[in-house]
Amino acid sequence: MTALTATPIAQELSPAEPNEGAARRERTLTVARRVAIATWAFVVVFRTATTGLAINRELLLVYICTGLVAASIGRRQVLLVIRDWLPFALILVVYDLSRGAATLIGTPTLWHVQPAVDRWLFFGTAPTVWLQEHLKMARPPWWEVIISTTYVSFFILPYAVAGVLWLRNRDDWKAFVRRFVALSFVALVFYAVMPAAPPWAAARCTAADVAGGPSGPACMFRRAGSEPDGGLLGAMQVSQDGAHNFIERISTRGWGNLHLDFARALVDEGQASVNLVAAIPSLHAALSAMVAVFLWRRVRPRWRALLAAYALTMTFTLVYSAEHYVIDIVLGWAVAAIVLIAISRFESRSARKQAQLLADPACGGTQ
Repeated sequence: MTALTATPIAQELSPAEPNEGAARRERTLTVARRVAIATWAFVVVFRTATTGLAINRELLLVYICTGLVAASIGRRQVLLVIRDWLPFALILVVYDLSRGAATLIGTPTLWHVQPAVDRWLFFGTAPTVWLQEHLKMARPPWWEVIISTTYVSFFILPYAVAGVLWLRNRDDWKAFVRRFVALSFVALVFYAVMPAAPPWAAARCTAADVAGGPSGPACMFRRAGSEPDGGLLGAMQVSQDGAHNFIERISTRGWGNLHLDFARALVDEGQASVNLVAAIPSLHAALSAMVAVFLWRRVRPRWRALLAAYALTMTFTLVYSAEHYVIDIVLGWAVAAIVLIAISRFESRSARKQAQLLADPACGGTQ
């Protein structure tokens, strides 16, 4: 009887052994994934606390890709990170190397058109001048923390969104990257053929300084307020008690309230190393609008107000901090809309062709 009953028991137990092995492997991979993510988070937080925020695109991509590798352990092939993100990184490197195209082409820089258009739009008032006259204080108020964070989010948020999409839905990730890359390169074409100076630079320069449309006149690098009549923007007529009575670039000064002066210095250093006359269209405004539109149907309704608020806050930030004219932002929105519509139509057309091929018996499809 013992021999007769032993065999069925063995047969019942043996199928469970592979399941137990798979469960053990799954637990091991889960632990490894959590340890890898925790290690990655510690390194990122430590480096951020000691060296400042990663606004350098290459370092930011390293952070994102290593985080995705850690999050992929036991869930998907780690090599997918390299296969998907390496081409994306190379495209962005090409974009960075192409920023000097305007200098090679020699197109005159726009200095006068933008302030004139802004004054026409607002009945003779320059919005940046009015905002700094009425809102800028001697020390940054609490809400300038939001301003500075919103401005710097441009260097981080699109890549963070791409990382989350890659983990959740690679089709959405591909769609987002197509829009991101297309919008960046369309803007690059504008920067090459129509370089334009921002408000903070115009406030330091006179008409004589920029005669002929130079891209990097010495006046751009003067101390803010060195031009008593406000340069091309005009002088401030009023100011808050103790506040500087001249237009200045204040996109990062809100971080002083958080004692992030080192990170602020890194952002300011990064600003000085990029193309200073790449203002039309505003890529800050264009990408913010693109992110909001792309995510609109992919998030729950209660989050949509936050997306709209983000795009509007970015608009206020750019004008108030003297980073962009209103016309720069409007043109940024227009470029974003054109790119989004064009890519959506391309994707729809490609999807219809694919469906037709699958349905065509001659191509191996089914009716």
